[in-house]
Amino acid sequence: TGLSSGQRVVTIQRGPLYRVRGSHVTLWCRVSGYQGPAEQNFQWSIYLPSAPEREVQIVSTADPSFPYAVYTQRVRSREIYVERLQGDTARLHITELQDHDAGEYECHTPNTDEKYFGSYSAKTNLSVITDTLSVSMGPQTLTRAEGDSVELTCEVSKSTSQHTHLSVGWYHLQGAGDSHAEEILTLSKDFVLRPGASYTQRFLMGDVRLDKVGNTTYKLSIRGVKPSDQGQLYCEAAEWIEDADETWKDISRKQTEKTSLTVTSLGKDLHVTIVAAESSLSEGDTLQLNCCVGAQDSRNRQFQVIWLLNSTEVARVDPSGVLIWKEEYEERARLGQLQAFKQSNTVYVLTVYEVGLMDKGVYSCSISEVEKASGDFQSFQTKLSSGFRVDVKPIGYSMHLSMSTSMAQIVAGDALIFLCEVQGTTNPLSVRWWHLQQHHGPPTLVATMERDGSLTLGSAYRDRGAQGSIRLEKAGSSTFTLVISNTSAPSDGGSYRCEVMEWSQGKSWTQAEETTVTVSPLDLGLRAVLISRTATIKYTQSFELFCQLSASYALEEVPVSVIWQFQPSRLTGDYHELVRVLPGGTVAWGTAQPHFPKKTQLTKAAFSSRLLIHSATADDEGTYRCEVGVWSRGSWLQGEPAAAVTSNAVGIKVTLPESKLQVATKESSVEIAGSADATIECRILFAQKTVQLAVTWYFLPPPPADATPLQIVRANYSNILEYGAEFSSLTHRSRFQSQRVSSNVFWLQILSANHGDQGSYYCVVEEWLWLVDGWYKLGEGQSGRTTLEFKLSGKQSKLDMEKTNCSISVRKGTEVTVGCLLRGAHSPASRVSAIWFHGKDHSSVKSLLHLHRDGTVDYIQESLAGRLHLRRPAAGDFSLTLQSVEEGDAGVYYCQVQKWQQDSKGEAWALQASALSGYTRLTTLPP
Repeated sequence: TGLSSGQRVVTIQRGPLYRVRGSHVTLWCRVSGYQGPAEQNFQWSIYLPSAPEREVQIVSTADPSFPYAVYTQRVRSREIYVERLQGDTARLHITELQDHDAGEYECHTPNTDEKYFGSYSAKTNLSVITDTLSVSMGPQTLTRAEGDSVELTCEVSKSTSQHTHLSVGWYHLQGAGDSHAEEILTLSKDFVLRPGASYTQRFLMGDVRLDKVGNTTYKLSIRGVKPSDQGQLYCEAAEWIEDADETWKDISRKQTEKTSLTVTSLGKDLHVTIVAAESSLSEGDTLQLNCCVGAQDSRNRQFQVIWLLNSTEVARVDPSGVLIWKEEYEERARLGQLQAFKQSNTVYVLTVYEVGLMDKGVYSCSISEVEKASGDFQSFQTKLSSGFRVDVKPIGYSMHLSMSTSMAQIVAGDALIFLCEVQGTTNPLSVRWWHLQQHHGPPTLVATMERDGSLTLGSAYRDRGAQGSIRLEKAGSSTFTLVISNTSAPSDGGSYRCEVMEWSQGKSWTQAEETTVTVSPLDLGLRAVLISRTATIKYTQSFELFCQLSASYALEEVPVSVIWQFQPSRLTGDYHELVRVLPGGTVAWGTAQPHFPKKTQLTKAAFSSRLLIHSATADDEGTYRCEVGVWSRGSWLQGEPAAAVTSNAVGIKVTLPESKLQVATKESSVEIAGSADATIECRILFAQKTVQLAVTWYFLPPPPADATPLQIVRANYSNILEYGAEFSSLTHRSRFQSQRVSSNVFWLQILSANHGDQGSYYCVVEEWLWLVDGWYKLGEGQSGRTTLEFKLSGKQSKLDMEKTNCSISVRKGTEVTVGCLLRGAHSPASRVSAIWFHGKDHSSVKSLLHLHRDGTVDYIQESLAGRLHLRRPAAGDFSLTLQSVEEGDAGVYYCQVQKWQQDSKGEAWALQASALSGYTRLTTLPP
């Protein structure tokens, strides 16, 4: 419904369908609404119950290479073929249905349209059931006079679990060589009696009847037999099932053995016929010939019978029943190999037991009507029957041997199954199985089954037989099976021969058939390839990896396991096992990467495994690979795979969202006077609204130019403050404060700035984003530098500092004094402050202590407070004494002296001058 006239529709025979094993099955398929050529192509596939998701290709009208290996031989031998009924209709034939043909069949029509529109395939289910129909009637040889009655019974039964009906019919063959059977009377599946065309009038008159006289017994009655009824009669039964489309299908049809009926005429002339149950025999069989006389009032007449072979007399029976053999047959008659007798006045029997080649030819019988005159019988009427040809075949000539295997190509671990079927004989049989290895050495005996069913294994196969890997079976009297389990490659490959011996009369005749199989090792052509659509994944995106497996054999026939492995990019060493998928479908997750099971989807097909990872994070970045193992069919529940291969490695990089941060980089300066507060600004030009910002403030002392920046304070994305080592004292923490005054402006406030704060300041802003499993830094930007300078007010003066650079060597543990000398006299109204600096070299200078103008001292490096002293022996001497010298005290020392003057009101202090001393390099020596 809802399909337009231009839409392709594929229709298949409606299921479910039930068909019996061994029957000829057909499935039709039709396509309509298509474009393109009038002759469309059809492709048939099956989905087996053991693997309902896996397509197994059977046959195609377009591609000879379409069938999978398991169906190739059956298609080549036309055991499976497609019959094209019309250009758009085809029928799939399976000439001999097998158990493993059960499944869901799909008919697919390749696209010939300009675009895909409609359905291109259809499916139906086919179930294979056991043939339980049984039909039997013992063979008979009957002679009836014209007008007599005949009754025949037929036993018919079934035990099919599905709902089925039976039809039972009787048929007539005019002669032994007649192939066209004439219907007598049939009870149809709908329980309606249907006579054949020649028997309709007699059925309506009640002369031909079919009655069911028990649960399984059907009786045919013919009243008033006619000469036209002469010939062979048999019973045929069929089992019918109603398909899903409400049509009935005969799923099994069987016939009984034939009964021979001779009808003698009631006319005045003498009639004679010769009949037998079989005309083609093998040496050792029994031949029975009936010579039947048709004559009116035969009871009151006398006949003499002569049996002839190839027109030569064999024996004669006189009216009294006296038997006379020809001389050359007397010995065989004495030994019981020949028998002739008068069964009745109208039936004479010749029996040859254990026929030989000399008994073949044309048999006939001559009937003479005689009268007794003067004590002797005088013949006055003689009739010769038509000839009956008997063919006798030598033992073994009639035997037909066929050998087959379940699959011509298997992989190591699979089972080899050979079937050897014998037809055309009922004599006892023995069988030998031989293995002809691929290197053309002498044949190796696998096993022998004698006529009595006893088994013997060849010496090379006894150990495997003890392990249950060799099995011989006999189904019925003429079907032999050899099963070799747990095969090895390539030693079990090569040719296998079935050698059957037919036994009779102490003699044997041998026939043999061979078939070749290939046993491939499981590592033959085994290859695993790992594929990713992209190697770079954005954060929180999903990505998938495909592990594709290939081999030189059909992988769908062997158990396969897959192990996914991962090596994180942040770690080195061996790969971690992510997940293991066993052949039975069991999934076991590794413990090294516990976050994967919660976000990973795993799917497995016949030739590939797919790993889908959702919401990628940095933990998913690294290198992936897969390890594929193939197992012997019977050993995957334990042990290790028979062969394994590791794929190529694929690297996955997870990228964070791109940073958009822009920070103002313009250089600036701030000038203050006295002990005023100073504010340094850090301005954000652009930042994403979804991010959090962290800011870190840095300080660069004025000299030298290549000094190392010192971290003042960092405010992270949660506004938690962290001070640098040089600014961690309580004094510094109270004076240096970071503040966010708006969404895009940060301030560094320096309270009561002093000359020691003079230098360059800048900020580094970081952009942080919360992504699934934590905070991630997207990027950072550095501002331009802001120079803090002190303005000299009032009358400025120049300080005369000692500028001489010098070097001092001192032993560890002793005391040393580093000079800082201001020359000249100073006004009592002025004050002087001093700052000492120390660094390993000129680029890593830090403040040691600060002597304020009021005489107080701040120890910047609190750990050194106990070892640093300002002696001040004179007003201009700011020399620094360092006690208990340690190795870490080596480096460059210098001081900065500042002169302050109070204003005229006696309130604020203003900086009037500042100067640096010379450099002193201190070297420490061992004690």
